[in-house]
Amino acid sequence: MSSTQPRPVYVIGAGPGGLAVAAALRARGVRAVVVEKSDGVGASWRGHYARLHLHTTRRLSALPGLAIPRRFGRWVSRDDVVRYLEKYAEFHELELVTGVEVTRIERAPAAAGAGDGAGDGAAAGEGPGWLLHASGGRVLAGRAVVVATGFNHTPRLPDWPGRDTYTGALAHASAYRDPKPYEGRDVLVVGAGNTGAEIAVDLAEGGAARVRLAVRTAPHIVRRSTAGWPAQRTGILVRRLPVRLVDRLGALTAKVSVPDLTAYGLPRPESGLYSRVRQGAIPVQDVGLIAAVRAGTVEPVAAVEAFDGAEVVLADGSRITPDAVVAATGYRRGLEGLIGHLDVLDERGRPLAHGRRTPAQAPGLYFTGFTNPISGMFREMALDAEKIAKALARRLGVRAEARRAAAHLPNTGLRPVDPPA
Repeated sequence: MSSTQPRPVYVIGAGPGGLAVAAALRARGVRAVVVEKSDGVGASWRGHYARLHLHTTRRLSALPGLAIPRRFGRWVSRDDVVRYLEKYAEFHELELVTGVEVTRIERAPAAAGAGDGAGDGAAAGEGPGWLLHASGGRVLAGRAVVVATGFNHTPRLPDWPGRDTYTGALAHASAYRDPKPYEGRDVLVVGAGNTGAEIAVDLAEGGAARVRLAVRTAPHIVRRSTAGWPAQRTGILVRRLPVRLVDRLGALTAKVSVPDLTAYGLPRPESGLYSRVRQGAIPVQDVGLIAAVRAGTVEPVAAVEAFDGAEVVLADGSRITPDAVVAATGYRRGLEGLIGHLDVLDERGRPLAHGRRTPAQAPGLYFTGFTNPISGMFREMALDAEKIAKALARRLGVRAEARRAAAHLPNTGLRPVDPPA
């Protein structure tokens, strides 16, 4: 079967990373089709708690080719992020297929010839491409694949001893929306990252009778903005500096800008700020935590060790009896079922290659959005999108005339596909 249109590059995930890559590819004359398992773009953002705002500035969070509207303010809200992503897909006329979940990615056989043109239109040296197994028995053939399923994909809930015996309400932070269900209740928030800290403040301000924050490792706390200078800009400036130097600068800055909360149960961290970042722990941006801890409306306590009926056992041996527990205990990337068989993940389930780099054992497979950089995730995804598009256009042999023709690609708009019954 012949085909005048080459196989597309498939982008898995219609969050900011996936949309940015698709737009950058389209601008270079490479056909990209975004496949999203939910019914619209920005699914993870739609599911976040209502209070959430970007911790990075509007100007430094825009994706390639479209600025975030000024009316959204400096710190863009959850709902406005979703609006921006919807507009972004429309503005760039992205091919978007929704309601279809890709469950497994495999290298295509060298002689593949699927009915949608799997064996046609390949550039010299491109290779056989990829097969995507999707819901409803679909098999999609692509020239290359960009995985953009998200850093926060699968909620991680620790298997605490006695967890199943707990008689209170236990929920992962991914299920938290607003404090209304917790009004008048005693709540324990587990995890002192940005999510846990912000949910604890939200609960305290939203009418919870008592809010405690279980802390295993004291976090670095930074001001989101100091005298108009956002913490994100500092992160951009220091990202390439030696770790020890940034650790020293961070300690000096903290002493000047962040009060010592040791007397309140939240001591200064022992390890350096950038050392923690390199281990995957981003500093907590203060959006009310400092004031809440000093006022006593959020009480830091020791880490959770176990559950025992109505009681929660803490690492210091104490026991408390909260009505509800919100576990802000992070996420897994959830890539094992999709690509675990390709030997492209490290021991923690993270891609071995990222951005413009493609694994030697899986050429043509790219990843974006699987790091949590100090310089801002949206900003880095925007930069990665341009790098991936450039690398892929070169790999696929897309010439300048194809790039000029990109403006004439068909406008498919948002094309939802009904999920199988």
